[in-house]
Amino acid sequence: MTPDLIRQAAILVNQMLTFNSPADGKLSEFFRAHRELGTKDRAWVAETAYGILRRYRYLSEIVGQEDDDTEDARKLILAWMIKIEGKSIRDLEGLIDERQKEWAVAIKTKNSEGLSPATLADVRDWLWEKLVAQYGDTEAMVICRSMFEQASLDLRVNTMKANREEVLARMHAENTVKDNVISPTPFSPVGIRMAARLNISKHILFTEGKIEVQDEGSQLLSYLVAPKRGQMVADLCAGAGGKTLAIGALMKSTGRLYAFDISEKRLNNLGHRLKRSGLSNLQAQVISNENDLKLKRLNGKFDRVLVDAPCSGLGTLRRNPDLKWRQTEQDVAELNVKQTNILARAAKLCKVGGRVIYATCSLLRDENESIAEAFLQQHPQFKLVPAHEVLAQYQITLNTGDYLKLLPHLHGTDGFFAAVFEKEA
Repeated sequence: MTPDLIRQAAILVNQMLTFNSPADGKLSEFFRAHRELGTKDRAWVAETAYGILRRYRYLSEIVGQEDDDTEDARKLILAWMIKIEGKSIRDLEGLIDERQKEWAVAIKTKNSEGLSPATLADVRDWLWEKLVAQYGDTEAMVICRSMFEQASLDLRVNTMKANREEVLARMHAENTVKDNVISPTPFSPVGIRMAARLNISKHILFTEGKIEVQDEGSQLLSYLVAPKRGQMVADLCAGAGGKTLAIGALMKSTGRLYAFDISEKRLNNLGHRLKRSGLSNLQAQVISNENDLKLKRLNGKFDRVLVDAPCSGLGTLRRNPDLKWRQTEQDVAELNVKQTNILARAAKLCKVGGRVIYATCSLLRDENESIAEAFLQQHPQFKLVPAHEVLAQYQITLNTGDYLKLLPHLHGTDGFFAAVFEKEA
């Protein structure tokens, strides 16, 4: 580490703290503009910037930020190194000047006494209040602190081209990264977990389409869809298609699989992944909204309709810590309207005896149970199918009740929610 590297990190942190666009995009843009940085330097800059995003409220209190202080980012970096990484003033000798040493001494003497629970949980007040109302003070704090940890790298083995045992054997043989534990995921039958987050985009297993990057919780969602060979299945909010491809593999590339999304760019990304996947039953279609005429012609045709709904993303804070500072209570309320409307549209696409699967990567009841309960009230022709019963058909022994509810500290996944509805008449 050098003083210049700290300066570079401060530039990135300042850019991220505007919260006007996703942090991962700003990180990629920053590295494109600083190609001179080596692998280790990039790793340190990224980990420091994301660490500060995870602990931003607490660290801001420690440094006593002022709106017009252009040195805020450097103070935050010092606070991160001293308070979170446990570095001493002596460790920083040669890296900071006399003025920064004064900051470091002041930071060292600060403690957490008098800080609010929301500050210690590192979330905004509105989110803390919702989590406490839903989970209670103790579990809310555990959930928030579990989001301080960096997520593992989860991979899905594409069973169209490989099986988990052979991929694991190959990875174990190649593993040269110290402390990088590579193991099967505990719940998904096709998942592999790597403790160290490596760039696998150029790995032969990836380029040949044998593996995809996908969180275990997201993998489990394809098993909740539980598609059968030859069925007609829709992914109504397909995005870049990770779940669509997993569903296609379960269908053994039979039947018809539709990927719908309002974003042509996201579906184009799906096209690149589709070429690697070996699937031939997938059709991607851009739609203008949930009322697009393309969908109307397909009413009552589908055996399965997946609604991976647009949501706050607050279950993914290990990966996207900026979301807790970018999302507002008003944003959630607006998302609730979208979630309700898309789910109602999915109900029209579903045939009698078919199923609609609703999912989010949110922690909030407002986006999860409340939406599911309202749907059942407004659509009496549907019944709730217990999620654990569906998973048991695949010998997945995970029982979180009638709904699938995953949390990082309990399951090692992102925060996920899913409900399965079956159309009876």
